[in-house]
Amino acid sequence: MTIEQQLIDKSYYEMFMEVNSGEQPAQVLGEAYFLEQKKEIPELSVIRFAQGEIYFHHKDYEAAIFKWENIHNELGEWAKKNTADAYMELELHATAEEIYKAIRTESLVLQTEVLLQLFSLYVHQGKLDKAVQTIKEAVLLNPDYPDVTELARAFFEKHQDWGNAIELAVNEGVRTSSLKWFEVLNGYIDQGAARKLEPVYFLDALKTVLYKDESRFEKLSVSLWQHYQNQSSSHQWLKDFNGMMLELEADRSYAWHELSAMYRETYLQLITGNYYVKELTPLVPELLVNWVRITDSANAVHASAALLAWNKLFAGIDSDAVADAENLIERSSLYNGGLEDSCKLFMDIKKWALKNDLPLGQRLEWIVEELLDLDNSHVLVAGRPGSGKSAFINYVLGKPVLGEDTSSISMFKAGEDAAFSEVTDSRLIMMKDLPQYQENEAAAGLEGEKVAFNCRVPVPFLQENRIALIDTPGVKGSGRASGELVHYLPLADSILYVINAAEGLVEEDLLVLERIRESAPFKKVHFLLNKVDAIHDQREAERLVDEISAQIQSYFPQGKVFAFSSHYGSREQLADLAGFFDDSLSRDWYELRTQSMLIYIQRALSYLLDKRVEVENSLQEDIRWNEEMVTKLNGAINQLSDIEEEKTRTITKSYQSIKDRMRKKLEEEIPGILRGTSELVTEDSDFRKIHLELNDAMNERVEQYLENSVLPEFYGSIQKWIALTTEEFNHSQAYLYEMGEGFNELYGEEKIRLECDFKVLDDWRRDADRMTSGVRMEKVNILLRFTPSQFLLKSAGKLFGSIPQNKGMLYNRYKQFLENEDYSESVNAIVSKFMQQFELFEKALERDIKIFFRNPFSVLNMTVEETLNIIEANGVALSKMKENPEAYRDPITLFELRKLQYERMVRA
Repeated sequence: MTIEQQLIDKSYYEMFMEVNSGEQPAQVLGEAYFLEQKKEIPELSVIRFAQGEIYFHHKDYEAAIFKWENIHNELGEWAKKNTADAYMELELHATAEEIYKAIRTESLVLQTEVLLQLFSLYVHQGKLDKAVQTIKEAVLLNPDYPDVTELARAFFEKHQDWGNAIELAVNEGVRTSSLKWFEVLNGYIDQGAARKLEPVYFLDALKTVLYKDESRFEKLSVSLWQHYQNQSSSHQWLKDFNGMMLELEADRSYAWHELSAMYRETYLQLITGNYYVKELTPLVPELLVNWVRITDSANAVHASAALLAWNKLFAGIDSDAVADAENLIERSSLYNGGLEDSCKLFMDIKKWALKNDLPLGQRLEWIVEELLDLDNSHVLVAGRPGSGKSAFINYVLGKPVLGEDTSSISMFKAGEDAAFSEVTDSRLIMMKDLPQYQENEAAAGLEGEKVAFNCRVPVPFLQENRIALIDTPGVKGSGRASGELVHYLPLADSILYVINAAEGLVEEDLLVLERIRESAPFKKVHFLLNKVDAIHDQREAERLVDEISAQIQSYFPQGKVFAFSSHYGSREQLADLAGFFDDSLSRDWYELRTQSMLIYIQRALSYLLDKRVEVENSLQEDIRWNEEMVTKLNGAINQLSDIEEEKTRTITKSYQSIKDRMRKKLEEEIPGILRGTSELVTEDSDFRKIHLELNDAMNERVEQYLENSVLPEFYGSIQKWIALTTEEFNHSQAYLYEMGEGFNELYGEEKIRLECDFKVLDDWRRDADRMTSGVRMEKVNILLRFTPSQFLLKSAGKLFGSIPQNKGMLYNRYKQFLENEDYSESVNAIVSKFMQQFELFEKALERDIKIFFRNPFSVLNMTVEETLNIIEANGVALSKMKENPEAYRDPITLFELRKLQYERMVRA
């Protein structure tokens, strides 16, 4: 045992027991102390130190402290440490801590022991922060000290201090290269303890473990990868990890199964369309290079094809890495998941397109669905018009299903019951029976919409031979039928080209066949010589068949030829035809269908790219058109305002004219009526009350005049005015109808109807009836007013009216007064009262005319508001498209990347 270990164990006293092993340590030390004391210069510190140990072991801590406090030699710092230990036992923790902290020594062991004792003290006191600091200091100071790292690990794990636990595992793993620490680190990561740590923190650990054990490196890398992949630092992990991998010497000599699968999973996740290309460009090239470097055999095709596809689309990958990928893919096993992966890609494109309101269309979805049907071989039947193509298909179907000239694509597949459906880009329509199919097929294409027909027919030949026939329109030149043929070529597993045997293989056939070969170079083309029965000489027929067959072989060496006539024995010829199909058609459709799926995927992507431009142009055109409409609508509103103003002026002016004429007439004729009452005065009149009688008579005559003369005349004038106004309103309404129709032609729908409110005229008629139905006037004080002349006359009547001699004088006076009196004030009062309701009516005319035109104004203003909202919405959408074009373009680019990858994998 070393002296340091004795000091740690407090067994230093055993040095004195080597000679006196059979005696008690206290006795031996006491005798040694006694002998040393007798020396001239005694050295008692060593003996005291040992005595303190004995006292400590016997729990006499005060005696031990007393002994250790008087030691001043090289054991002095150890004595201080022991003193602090004694105070710890006495539970005088503050004193113990103070003494521990006061120890100054160069001994690494003593420093470590002091730190461990302080650590224990802090743990006991619950001062965890100080405990953490102290144990970390101990590990940093002397990590090889027995159990210090294990003690730290246990403490960190107990208190779930995962940050310090991971730091300890990383540091110790790097320092010692011990796999034990990397296993511990792996466990921490797997339980999610590394959340707050950046990826770069683990790079040194990864580098260390790679050179020690590749298997442990793979496990640790995968654990870290899975830990970071769903966090915000996932891209930083990829950048740091792949940057490190480029510096290391990892290669395919070790089977990196888990890590290669992780690369594949991450790559597919990155290119799903959730990230912009600019986010991927710093990450993906290095990821792909490393993936190819370490890939296992199961992922070799995927890794190399992914790198080659990325480099084809974006370039920039190191040429050596590209060459390595080329060599790897050539040596890799065949790719067997092409159709499934391509289908998954198509479904992702479809989902994205729907999310962006750009459906790919029912027709394309139907084609993809048919490509996934691996139970039937698709035979596309093509030929020029008049080749007998339809007759051949009718022969196979056993009934006249097709007309002589078809205008669209029809697929015939075996089914238990007949079922027909019409498929366009916008819809799928189920048809009830064969006649409806024939009717719809004959009319197909008349409206310009591309149509395909999906037909299930109970035909044994199709079911037994697992064949689906695809009928195409007769092809001539480069018209619509030729375009339809090219569109559906990828749906076919093979092509059967029908030739009229009587005409032979003509130049037009060769042009069509050349286009087929250019459009579908990997499709087999076979030939059916039709109408052989039209050649009556059998030898001539055989010679012609041989000649045409030889001609075909010169262009299509692998093409097989079948001579056919719809007039030959049905059962025998069907058997020959079945043998022809069995011999000529390949049943290994998987690769063909994969290639076809990729072609339709490319068409879908091209459609979406074109649609992007179309949508942008459409938005711009919509904005321009709607801005023009706003201008037109505002112009219409201004015109309507002018009409309203003009009608208000005309109608009110004509009414004012009627009213003014009536007022003038009243002012001219009422005075005469009032003067006419003079005839009621006689010399026998009672002049004391004559003024009352005359006043009543005047009111009565005026009322009769108004009732019998004025009102009928005014009623007639009002009715004429209403009739003229109705005509004016009708003209305005007709103009507004015409205006609305003009707008509706521009809108292409019945959007605007400018209906005026003719109830206004009904209100006017009702008001006219009410105003002219009778006079209900209060009596006017015509002769009962307090004027000088009336006052004198009435006073004279009262004074002299009872004296007969004065009646003649009063008669003359009244007569003269009535005939010469100025009635203007009374007339004004009568006219004002009478005209009051007509003037109120006049004041309401402007409001009523506004009511008449209110609805057209409302419709136009609402349309302007709607149009402005549309302009604003389209402007916002257009701005987003221009400001962030990658939001639309990048997902399509990544779909293109996946397509290129699958294409390269299929060719492997």
